[in-house]
Amino acid sequence: MRVPTIHRYKNGQRFFFGTVIGALVSWLIFLYMFGHMQEEQAKTIRKQREQIMELEKEKNIWQEDFKKLNEKNKQLLTVQEVIVKIENAEKYRIDPLSVFEVEESVKEDISMVLAKDLHLVYESRDLLKRVIINKPVKINDKRYRLTIKEIVIYTTLTVHLELILDD
Repeated sequence: MRVPTIHRYKNGQRFFFGTVIGALVSWLIFLYMFGHMQEEQAKTIRKQREQIMELEKEKNIWQEDFKKLNEKNKQLLTVQEVIVKIENAEKYRIDPLSVFEVEESVKEDISMVLAKDLHLVYESRDLLKRVIINKPVKINDKRYRLTIKEIVIYTTLTVHLELILDD
């Protein structure tokens, strides 16, 4: 059996060329549609990348702010400074240098509370009072006792003291 020649059958030629031309047209339409869809996908991916980068930057900013806020809150919850003030030194006519020295020695005695948690310092306030009250003070060859007039426990520990002449 042999294959018939193609130029004899005009209908077969038309069918074959119609199929080839149809395949070419459909392939071109497919390429156009596929290219258009891929372009749209590329644009979407590009937009999403930019959005992801923006969100990453924003997330980093929020994390840094959160860390700073945590550090600030951590500092707010600890004793940062100790202030000691003797209020009635004028009553006994004590010079300012001696008052300063007594205030500094009391600060040294209670400096253990620096950088401690406020709750811990509050719980140990009786110990602080005993440390201050049991400290004998000698100024100008006279002995004095310290009494606590007021104590404020916050990020700054403030202690207001009074001198009493010890007999």
